[in-house]
Amino acid sequence: MSYEGWILLTASLVGISCGIMGVFLILRRMAMMADAISHTVLLGIVTAYLITRELSGWHMLVGAIIAGLLTAVLVQWLHSLGVQQDASIGVVFTTLFAIGVILIATKTGNVHLDVQHALMGEITFVPWQTIEVPLIGEVPQATFILCIVLAIVLVMILAFYKEWKITTFDAALAASLGIPVMLMHYVFMTLVSITTVASFDAVGAIMVVAMLITPAAAAYLWTDKLSIMLVLSAVFGVLSAIGGYYIASWIDTSISGSMAFATGILFLISFIGSPRHGFISRYIRPVTLAKE
Repeated sequence: MSYEGWILLTASLVGISCGIMGVFLILRRMAMMADAISHTVLLGIVTAYLITRELSGWHMLVGAIIAGLLTAVLVQWLHSLGVQQDASIGVVFTTLFAIGVILIATKTGNVHLDVQHALMGEITFVPWQTIEVPLIGEVPQATFILCIVLAIVLVMILAFYKEWKITTFDAALAASLGIPVMLMHYVFMTLVSITTVASFDAVGAIMVVAMLITPAAAAYLWTDKLSIMLVLSAVFGVLSAIGGYYIASWIDTSISGSMAFATGILFLISFIGSPRHGFISRYIRPVTLAKE
């Protein structure tokens, strides 16, 4: 596969995984949790480096996942004590991210581990960091990891689709039916953390947040059916990845930033033109009813 092809494939995998998880974040009214986890994983990455003194390896992934889960646990704990959920997210997000930034500034010295890289990522380097995969050959490490993450996400969503659906729309009913609501919540947060971490190094926090929230928000404007919403969100994620890449090539700017910008364009189109909840349809419908 060509250099351009690997970048597009990697970004598309991010778009699909994040798009699917983003639907449940939107429906559960936890959109800002995506922003929180995508930033607080920085603390896990820095901590893993300080322990091992290595900038690559599975320990970085494990450290980031632990940080993501710690974020979810702390937010839920504060919320259970009576703090509003958005306030809980804000407190945990800013505190853990600030600790990560302080550790980078004071403990990592001249090591190439900086906030700018964490926020924007560097997807152009993805094709050069390769691993040997049996039966397939040499593939970019980030692409291989994202393929595994996407497979995990798809298996978990399909295997427990009814449980995800009922706990998302009516947690009280789910509990009355014997579904372990809190367990499902933490499993979901684990999936969000894994998806975020796998995407984080390649594309940066800004694109992860954009892909988790915006395609799902756009899909929400087109349909009220969960299964269709999941498909649309994944498709919008891929379209944003492809469109953003060519925008970046056209104006010679950050690829990840352009992909995040492309998600905003798709949302704007959906907000204006969606036949169900779009701005134009909401304007035309009352006029039509008035004439009738």
